[in-house]
Amino acid sequence: MREGTSLRRSAGSPTAAEAADPAEGSSGRSSARVIAALETLTRSEEGLGLAELSLAVGAPKSSLLGILRSLVALGYLAHSHGLYRLGPRSFRLAADMLAVRRFPTLVRPVLQDLHARTQETVFLVQLDEVARRSTYVEGIDSPNPIGYTVPTGTTRPLYVSAGGLMLLAFQDPPFIDAYLRSVPLDPLTPRTITDVNKLRQRLQTIRRENFAVSLGETVPGAAGLAAPIFNADGTVTAGLLIAAPIERFEKRLPEFKRLLREATSLVSGITQGPALERSTAPQTRPAARRRGRRVATAGN
Repeated sequence: MREGTSLRRSAGSPTAAEAADPAEGSSGRSSARVIAALETLTRSEEGLGLAELSLAVGAPKSSLLGILRSLVALGYLAHSHGLYRLGPRSFRLAADMLAVRRFPTLVRPVLQDLHARTQETVFLVQLDEVARRSTYVEGIDSPNPIGYTVPTGTTRPLYVSAGGLMLLAFQDPPFIDAYLRSVPLDPLTPRTITDVNKLRQRLQTIRRENFAVSLGETVPGAAGLAAPIFNADGTVTAGLLIAAPIERFEKRLPEFKRLLREATSLVSGITQGPALERSTAPQTRPAARRRGRRVATAGN
């Protein structure tokens, strides 16, 4: 069984500058000083002068001055009357970080409704752009005696699974081109598409239809349907996924498409606030609730 799948039958810290490893050299020290300066200024409403920051960060004024000037130029700090304060980009970064943390909580009522109407396993999947994988950040299991489940925090390659294919299809062409050039398309099952040209055609179809369907391409017997959640700027970094055994899935596919379209439309309305930024690390959420006696393996 593949890594991450499960067969189940139910019955006062230091500052960044202080924590920096001297072995990292000047680059490591500079990075630590950037973080230390920002941390220090979050605790000062009035702002601090160069001398005060130098003492708080533990860095010579001559070394720190260049860092502070760069942060001002980038908008992360503001400088006036000899004092440094947090700048507008720092507040934007903080807001975006909070939006990413809150996103699964905001989506969960929609996910619960989709679960109730389908009686199948449902997931919120999100793009990890750095690892170039899809991450299952939230999920609710099917109450059926036999169903599929994926532990929260599990990641999948983008070229397989309904969620991964959907996320890949809605990325910019340069991202897709770089991904397909660098990632080996290893078959996970006999149904996995490993031909680059066929995969490109499939991504075009997914983008045109706003749905990705996977039938036994990641795990034999498992099927999935995924649809995108659109951010305010039109980008896609997350989506909703329905997973079920192929036999049940194929009989209800038209119904699943209708319900998933309604659900993603609602969630896209939520994201018309601060856009959900591309994730840089998988989020781990508490495990979804488990109900009933079942055999569960990884879904699509």
